[in-house]
Amino acid sequence: MNVDVSTASRPELRGLSEAAGAMFLVGTLAGVSGVIGDYPVYGGQAMRYLLAAAVLLAITRMAGLRFVRLTPRETALLATLSLTGLVIFNVCVIEATRHGGPALVGTVLGTVPLALALLGGRPSPRLLLAAAVVVTGATVATGLGSGDLAGLLWSLGALGCEICFSMLAIPLLPKLGAVRVSAYSAALAVPLLVIAGLLADGTAMIRVPTAPEIAGLGYQSLIVTTVAFLLWYDALPRLGPGTAGLFAGLIPVGAIVTGAVLGLGAPSVPDLLGAALVVTGIVIGLRAGAPTTGAGSPPAKTRRPAGAG
Repeated sequence: MNVDVSTASRPELRGLSEAAGAMFLVGTLAGVSGVIGDYPVYGGQAMRYLLAAAVLLAITRMAGLRFVRLTPRETALLATLSLTGLVIFNVCVIEATRHGGPALVGTVLGTVPLALALLGGRPSPRLLLAAAVVVTGATVATGLGSGDLAGLLWSLGALGCEICFSMLAIPLLPKLGAVRVSAYSAALAVPLLVIAGLLADGTAMIRVPTAPEIAGLGYQSLIVTTVAFLLWYDALPRLGPGTAGLFAGLIPVGAIVTGAVLGLGAPSVPDLLGAALVVTGIVIGLRAGAPTTGAGSPPAKTRRPAGAG
């Protein structure tokens, strides 16, 4: 599939816009994280995914998507996706931030485009170049910061979980579709977070949130989880992980814009330079041919999800 924007078909353009929107929204998470910084982490995240799952399951019902029986392998994939891409990912990011600050984990996560390009099949040299430019831009925008070995290891754990978030979903999307994968994975994350919260914090894992905390958790649930999940999981089978992964470079761009809008500080010269490099890398990648083989190569005709009408 050639993803040159000038010749892209309507489904390809839809995938491009969805991938860009999803990763930009994920980047806005940094701008609202300070609002819920004092709320118990596991309890807050359990509430976040509970609300998101309720909304996504309601969307599933309204869309007429019937329940699909999964094979044992598919069930294991979905459970692993929820455990790694949602639960363990949040734990890794929290611990990495405590040890090394957000700059370190942000820089490591900036290598997602390169990792997905390598895992998506046989990427073209131009796609690898684009991924490298995006990684460089994300590193410049985020800054290497400081941290210890534990912070680096937790950041690498977050990177692995972010890759699992995409790669484990690919074999599930043709059968379940974006809505059900998002809904089921969010629902599975709730009991896992509750168990982790009880073990770590006991009954203190949850309390009545303040009005700003309600707003922050609501934004995480409805925008960063519900909307971003739907956009990302619909874009993946259209673009493949190599091309879609390029848009992970927009995470620091979303953080920069959100910080400026919320008055948390004007972007610095490195911020703007990094954002420019990210955009340049994405443009290079969009003009490159996608891999012709591998798990991430979109088929010529994608089977419609069961119950899609």
